[in-house]
Amino acid sequence: RVSQAMQAFRTFLGESDMMAYLAMMASRLLELRRVLKPIGSIYLHCDPTASHYIKMLMDAVFSPVNFRNEIAWCYRGAGYPKRDFGKRHDTILRYSKTNEYIFNLDDVREPYAEATRERFKHYIGNVRKGKDFGTQKLHPLGRQPDDWWQIQPIAPSAKERLGYPTQKPETLLERIVKASSNEGDVVLDPFCGCGTTLAVAAKLNRRWIGIDITHLAIGLIKHRLQHAFGRKMRNTYEVIGEPTDLSSAKKLAQEDTFQFECWALGLVEARSTEKKKGADKGIDGRLYFHDELDSRKTNTKQIIISVKSGHTGPTHVRDLRGVIERENAEIGVFICMQKPTKPMRTEAASASFYKSPWQKEPYPRLQILTIEELLNGKRIDCPPLGQVNVTFKRAPKAKGKATEQPEFEY
Repeated sequence: RVSQAMQAFRTFLGESDMMAYLAMMASRLLELRRVLKPIGSIYLHCDPTASHYIKMLMDAVFSPVNFRNEIAWCYRGAGYPKRDFGKRHDTILRYSKTNEYIFNLDDVREPYAEATRERFKHYIGNVRKGKDFGTQKLHPLGRQPDDWWQIQPIAPSAKERLGYPTQKPETLLERIVKASSNEGDVVLDPFCGCGTTLAVAAKLNRRWIGIDITHLAIGLIKHRLQHAFGRKMRNTYEVIGEPTDLSSAKKLAQEDTFQFECWALGLVEARSTEKKKGADKGIDGRLYFHDELDSRKTNTKQIIISVKSGHTGPTHVRDLRGVIERENAEIGVFICMQKPTKPMRTEAASASFYKSPWQKEPYPRLQILTIEELLNGKRIDCPPLGQVNVTFKRAPKAKGKATEQPEFEY
């Protein structure tokens, strides 16, 4: 059926962006159906531009009999088009693999409206005899949700917002995870972005698997989980696909320099600068920290980082020194694949020191770190980042304790 559907799409869509998107999704949906348990469900979020095409594709993959809901995720927003109705909803398609799927209705019930509770207060959890209400009653846990969900996107100033462009509100994912899984079940997000699904699954005592193509997203997820559940959270999961030795690091650098930079920055807990792929203005990443004796002062200081995967020399170090002066940065770090030459170290040593009010000994203002050193555990010589690092916006602390991720059997 999937092959026939793709041929039909190609007939009227031709070679287009939409056709490319559907081809990409088709192979992934087939794999998702393969790994989905008979009691599991799949939720796919898309906007109205693609929802009708995706619905047909998912019918082909999962069968129309396993279609459960087309959920309208509705929200308010500013601005309206002059010649159209306001676009105020996205679509979430819900399918199951079989008819034996989990659906925990009582876990996602909504409170009744106050007017409803007052009008039918005698019927909540009870059945009163008579003609006026027959055998109907109001459930004590609330009403059954419709397929029309009014959940606001994350506000720009919300504590939950981490700066990731496609970040979803945790409230949305909580409803999905609660409805279609039980504690201890495995939740898979194959496009996990900044890790909202993973954080929600951990908070609700589910096991989880997240997949993303970018090392930038993986780094953000690590920080999110650490901020939400504490540093010990890092010991409860494994990241597969990251370089673990010098050989795999070189392989990543050869395949994609930009992804190599993002991965290397993650080793020192730095954030990639916002730049177009391929652009290089001397700064690949930054670390921000507070380093004042008076806690009421919030003068943010910075460490700027340059990453080089190819041949390097004293010119690169000298250039970074100039960037440190230009940006008025406290410390600069040069990360490279090759071992630095003596002239490179001499150039770095001539850049003076940064004096922290917390430490008697100053920190070298320009430091060189190799990938091999970072893989062996060496880090930037600077004030303790566990206490003063403000590079990433911190996710709210999660209540309770996250479920430890056990090893999976394949």
